[in-house]
Amino acid sequence: MTFDVDAAAYDAFMGRYSMPLAPQLADLAEVTQGQRALDVGCGTGALTGELVGRLGAGAVTAVDPSHPFVAAVRDRHPDVRVEQAAAEELPFPDGAFDVTLAQLVVHFMRDPTIGLAEMRRVCRPGGVVATCVWDHAGGHGPLSTFWQVARDLDLGVADESTLAGARQGHLAALMTGAGLHEVEEATLSVEVAHSTFEEWWEPYTMGVGPAGSYVAGLSDERRRELREACRRALPAPPFVLIARAWAARGSV
Repeated sequence: MTFDVDAAAYDAFMGRYSMPLAPQLADLAEVTQGQRALDVGCGTGALTGELVGRLGAGAVTAVDPSHPFVAAVRDRHPDVRVEQAAAEELPFPDGAFDVTLAQLVVHFMRDPTIGLAEMRRVCRPGGVVATCVWDHAGGHGPLSTFWQVARDLDLGVADESTLAGARQGHLAALMTGAGLHEVEEATLSVEVAHSTFEEWWEPYTMGVGPAGSYVAGLSDERRRELREACRRALPAPPFVLIARAWAARGSV
C-alpha cells in the first residue's frame, strides 16, 4: 500500500476526519509546553499542526515515508524538522523525545511491533508513546459504510478490518508487546458534516489508501454500481458521520 499521492487528495479524503482527531490524541498523551514531541507517520500534518500549537515548532519533529507528504508538511510548517523515514527505522538517537505519537499509522506499518518499539526507543525513560487507529473492525470508522457496501457487492473484497490495531484491545496488545508499560486504552470520536453525497464520494476516487486503490481498480460500471449503493446506504444529505478510533498510551 502506497501513500505517494498528492497531499491535497489525502486532505480531502482523510484530513477531514484526522484534523478533529489530533487534539484528542494530544490530550491522551498529555502533551504540554516544554516537551519535545515526535509525530510518526505525520501524513499531511494534522497532528503536527496540533503539536506546533501546543509546543512551538522548534520542539516538534515529524517523519513520514511518503515524499509528497513530507514536502507538504515542510511547506506548511517550515520551522519543524521533517524527515522522510519509516516508523521501523527512525533516524534519531535513544531518548531524544519526551513523547512520541502515531495517529492513524500503526495499521499501515510494515511491522507494527518494530515500529512501536522504535517509538519507545527514541522516547526518554518515563516518556509517553500514544497511538490511535480507526475502528475498522467494529464498523464505526469513517470508511465503514463504504466497506460494508463494497462487501455486499463483492464478498471477496479485502477491507481494512483485519489491519493491526483496528479491533478493540489489539492496539494496546501491540504496545505491550513492543515493551511499553502501564498501557491504557481509550476511545476517541469525531463528528464530520457532509453537505452533499458528492462531497463525501469524490475523495474515494482520488486513489488514496486501500479504499482509493479499490475504487481505482473497478470498471466504470462497477464503480457506478458501488457509488449508487453507497448513496442509498447513507442518510439524505446534509448528514453527519460519527467515527470512532481505538487509542492507547504507554510509558517507557
